[in-house]
Amino acid sequence: MSDPIVILTEEPLGHDDRANIAKLLDDGDAPIVVLVPANTERHLLVDFLENLSLLDIAKAFKELGAKSPDPQVERAEASEALATSLAALAGLGSGVTGEIVDGGAVTGLVSKVRSLDAAQAVVVTRPHAIADTFHTDWANKAQDQLGLPVLHLYAGSGFIGDS
Repeated sequence: MSDPIVILTEEPLGHDDRANIAKLLDDGDAPIVVLVPANTERHLLVDFLENLSLLDIAKAFKELGAKSPDPQVERAEASEALATSLAALAGLGSGVTGEIVDGGAVTGLVSKVRSLDAAQAVVVTRPHAIADTFHTDWANKAQDQLGLPVLHLYAGSGFIGDS
């Protein structure tokens, strides 16, 4: 059996993501562990600037007035994203398991990689213009803490982030 692959995702994984993960396996039998954070820890100012950079001005100002998300709603959304992701990756490697991460997403990824002695860590996100540009995204943070390369994929595409 190969070393586990640990995947942290903020989005439900789908068909395109399955194809990307299958390429990582290279017909191997590595177990796959999917982590979905209960709270994505987004920051109001970063979200505002990101929406402006994408010229989504209405969304930028709408989110300024939005109240804090309900933790129960966030956990339910994370549970749904996990179930969708597990279904999308079913049959790959030597099995797919997953869990919801409480606390920091990167802390959860680093902890799981270390506890499993995993050789590969993957972060799947939608593009985040500000975090990606300034290398403050999850993949870069995890790579700094782990000391091993962390693959950063953009959800639903074959694009690779810069980590």
